[in-house]
Amino acid sequence: MMPPNNTFASQALASQGLSSQALPSRSSASVLLTKGVARLEGTLKLTTAILALAAGVYTFLGVRELLNGSPGMVLFAALIYSVAVSVGIYAFWVFLMHFMPHVTFRSGRGLMFGCLLLGSLMIVAMSSWLNASALAGAAAIQQHLAITVQDYTRDLDTANTNAIAAQGLLPDIQLASSRFAKLADAERAGSLTGTAGSGTVVQLLTQMSGQLDSLGQQVQASDKRVSALYEQGSKSLAKMRELISDRGPIAARSDALATESLTLMGVIANLQQTSVAPAVKRAAASLSSSFIAPSAGGHTSDLADRQTAVVGKVESSIAAQAQSLSDAADKILAMPKVEPIRFQTLSPAEAVLRYAGDFIPSWAGAISIDLMPAVLVLILCVVHASIRREGIPAFNAADMTAGELVAALQMAREVGQAQPSAPAEVKPQRESIAEPTAAPDENVTALPAARHNK
Repeated sequence: MMPPNNTFASQALASQGLSSQALPSRSSASVLLTKGVARLEGTLKLTTAILALAAGVYTFLGVRELLNGSPGMVLFAALIYSVAVSVGIYAFWVFLMHFMPHVTFRSGRGLMFGCLLLGSLMIVAMSSWLNASALAGAAAIQQHLAITVQDYTRDLDTANTNAIAAQGLLPDIQLASSRFAKLADAERAGSLTGTAGSGTVVQLLTQMSGQLDSLGQQVQASDKRVSALYEQGSKSLAKMRELISDRGPIAARSDALATESLTLMGVIANLQQTSVAPAVKRAAASLSSSFIAPSAGGHTSDLADRQTAVVGKVESSIAAQAQSLSDAADKILAMPKVEPIRFQTLSPAEAVLRYAGDFIPSWAGAISIDLMPAVLVLILCVVHASIRREGIPAFNAADMTAGELVAALQMAREVGQAQPSAPAEVKPQRESIAEPTAAPDENVTALPAARHNK
């Protein structure tokens, strides 16, 4: 009858000069760690499988948005990709859990850590960003829409500011027109030349007043058109904001906003063309360059001389007024032109990558799903290192198989043979202890005595 495993284990320890009572207390901790690893092996595999499945599901949701084609083909391709990702992640972590804790030499451990790092990077590249797209893709697209609307609002305000900047010239134009009209009225009473009537000076002043008044009316008319265009642009922005705050599918809202953005870009372009600053610039140049001093029409030489002097002063005043309007128009024209952005439709994955800094929690969750088993691998490495440090095998006699038991006994026998022989005087004593003499039986006659009696 074969003795129990614990008996053989005790004999093996005794052949090395040890007893079960003399084992250090730390061996019990090693045995507990070994049993814990054995009990949790199924939990490790189940946990890794669940994490790999979760990564595959979110990868499926993320990659489906990137594929084009028929719905059936997109579904099949996304399913195959997600299954491949799940299998790859599960196999990678299971391989590391089985091999990495048992690689003890330094170069091999360094290579295993390198494989861990390379595999983690590959998992992030093929799965984590798609997981982040599934987790935060809709929010990233909505943020893209909100930022685009902010940009359009800025462009509309800038274009409107440039367009109405010319309205600031209207008071100067009206003031100059009124001044020339008042001088004409004064000349009719003879205030300028000293002779009452409507002669050359009155006609010249009336003509300048009429030109400036016509320019002022153009500026006023442009103000109404600018206001109408700005109101139209504001309505487009309001529709865009409603699309952003809506709860419908994000893809449909993005397409609707793209359509509305085309209308708004047209409004911004019209606002830039509505500015009357170029017209003011041309009118100012016309006042000074195209001025032709009329000849004095006085009946007497004295009146003619006085008319000529007044016309010269009017010419100087017109030149100064034209220069002032031209400078003001140049400042308006020097304002930077608005280049409205074109709305760019983004997929959820592209939006998550572009606005990654705004969705760090989503990225952290997506990466954690894929790389959580790395923590389990490191825990296993630490536990197995602790078991080896105790110097006790990672199993006990009760868990040994027959082959392991035979190998342990053979090793104990070889160790015993390698030890030096005991002293001669001790050996007979051990033999006498090991082989006790049998008690004589009175009914049994020794063989030599029987022969002698014969």
